[in-house]
Amino acid sequence: MTVSAGGPQESATSKRAAIGFVVLLGILSLFSDMTYEGARSISGPFLASLGASGTVVGLVAGGGELLAYGLRVLSGYVSDRTGRYWLITFLGYALNLLAVPALALAGRWEIAALLLLAERTGKAVRTPARDAMLSHATSRVGHGWGFALHEAMDQVGAIAGPLLAAYVLSLSRAYASAFRALLIPAVIALAILASARLIYPRPADLEATPVQEDAQAPMPRMYWLYMAGVALVAAGYADFPLIAFHISRVAGVSSAAVAMMYAMAMGVDACSALFFGWLYDRIKVASLAIAVGLSAVFAPLCFLGGLKIAILGIALWGVGMGAQESIMRAIVPSVVPRNRRATAYGILNAGYGLAWFAGSALMGYLYDVSLPALVMFSVIMQIGAVAMIVRLARVHQPAVR
Repeated sequence: MTVSAGGPQESATSKRAAIGFVVLLGILSLFSDMTYEGARSISGPFLASLGASGTVVGLVAGGGELLAYGLRVLSGYVSDRTGRYWLITFLGYALNLLAVPALALAGRWEIAALLLLAERTGKAVRTPARDAMLSHATSRVGHGWGFALHEAMDQVGAIAGPLLAAYVLSLSRAYASAFRALLIPAVIALAILASARLIYPRPADLEATPVQEDAQAPMPRMYWLYMAGVALVAAGYADFPLIAFHISRVAGVSSAAVAMMYAMAMGVDACSALFFGWLYDRIKVASLAIAVGLSAVFAPLCFLGGLKIAILGIALWGVGMGAQESIMRAIVPSVVPRNRRATAYGILNAGYGLAWFAGSALMGYLYDVSLPALVMFSVIMQIGAVAMIVRLARVHQPAVR
């Protein structure tokens, strides 16, 4: 599909095409998340059932996340250098999705661990290329709203997948049955991806205002300033498992109740993404500062309050996650040339993941030492991020205008 700048009718046609592309990739993400989030929701107990130790489960989970974020630097760079965005996206999704139903055939924890790492590797491969293609379409509908809509549809899948896995397990009590059931959304997702490739062979043509670019030009200063702010946000953001561990330990709530709290957080995440995406298209980077400032109080509420206060903290945690997943991707196209965006997304995601990993490890240690110290670290990181983002906003707004 080729579009170009033209009269009002041609512009309207281009916008409809862009909306169609965003929605199609949103549906793709919905079924993709159903597949791998469904698997991740039961992967820990599954590994344990095959004889894996707690150390192995922790290493597989942590190592998988490091792969999922760290490899994006290489994937993004290769995508921009080769221009084969669709091919790399296909390879990543195929590995990401087909590794899940293959878990039904794993008879040893070693094989299951390799498949789980393969699933995370697939996500690392396809994400920068996909987001780069998505950025072309969001330039016509608003980067904030476009990425927010994609994130909201993504989160619907993140809720539906674990529910599907839990339902199948409740009927069969066999992990293999749950993994086989997840083959259905996996196949649907791959069919949608193939359709998107046929309908939109050249997503770059959806770009609203293409400009002359230097492929060898360094990343602009604004990008690295933004990267620093993102790293501070990630370092101070506690993992939900740590929050759940604390609530279960202190309030004595059941695993089912914790799962419901997580589902609530994912619902808030989706709504927050839509709101802050809409807000970004109006006030730009300042919207991220507002979101981070609002969610900064989740730590004292979750770790120092009672159960009801902690639930409010979890909701604010979901607000921050939604804003991060939508606005953080939306800002990149406004500061990075379009033929460097996959590289930019790869570096951004890798930095975010590494900062999250380091911060989570430190907060896990602080949890055993001092809860007030954990809370103080989290809040200080978020306040530092707000200061960095406000500084970026002062530079970014005139540049956008």
